[in-house]
Amino acid sequence: MNAHHPRAGSIPVAAPEKEHLIGPIAAPALHVMSWNIRRRVAHVIPRPVDRWDRRASRVQELLTAERPTLLGVQEALPDQARFVRGALGEGYRWVGHGRNADGRGEGCPLFYDAERLELLDWEQIALSNTPTSAGSTSWGNIIPRILVSATFEDRVTSRRFLAVNAHLDQLSAHSRLRSARAIRRIVATSGLPAVLTGDLNAGSTSAPLRELLADGRLADTWGLAQAHDSQEWATFSNYRPPRSGRSRIDWILASPVFRVVRAAINAQHHAGGWASDHLPVQAVMLLPGSGEIG
Repeated sequence: MNAHHPRAGSIPVAAPEKEHLIGPIAAPALHVMSWNIRRRVAHVIPRPVDRWDRRASRVQELLTAERPTLLGVQEALPDQARFVRGALGEGYRWVGHGRNADGRGEGCPLFYDAERLELLDWEQIALSNTPTSAGSTSWGNIIPRILVSATFEDRVTSRRFLAVNAHLDQLSAHSRLRSARAIRRIVATSGLPAVLTGDLNAGSTSAPLRELLADGRLADTWGLAQAHDSQEWATFSNYRPPRSGRSRIDWILASPVFRVVRAAINAQHHAGGWASDHLPVQAVMLLPGSGEIG
């Protein structure tokens, strides 16, 4: 399957601000981000803070400032995925499409800096009993849930790793647990160091998180980090000032062989407001044998 090489979306955006929380990171480190950008709602009248035409410039400014090497996005409609790629810049590509049987609808695309990472392989599956049947549902989720995985080779270090991005069901606890088991199997059978980005709709003490961490192949990058560039905010802020001491539902998990240098939850305003009802989660990490950050 081929990576997408589209142009940016057509929504006009303001010039990007210079401020960043972590910002572009030099090789050999990888800057990983997970972000639910909130789907564009077309058939209802959304709250003013939720309107995509207001939020688009904020999404662009945040992504232009941060420039992650690898970005797992959730809730992206096709036009929003094109917009994200345009905000990141010409050197970026993505894999993944909508979750519906026809490939439309919300997706969980993986965006990557193609000048840094070479895409070796990728696939999208349904989180169901029939994973190769697009649009299929199982396990109690009413709407389709998907997983996008990709194998990359770092052009700088020649190290390979697996990236997985998912958005678990918000209603069915059984679906979240079965999905977590499916993700853990994929990581276990890959034989590669792995990074999982996702809106898991599950907190740190939940059954899905316990499942994902059960065999030690994945760990929470926040806990592994040598330093933190923010407080441990609750990631579903719903366009309000974030709160600390409450459960995260958005995660970056990684194989413990990664050395996590920094981690952050991005609560910065851009273009005068919040870009999404979720806050981005970020981590700077190194694979063993890839040297030090320059």
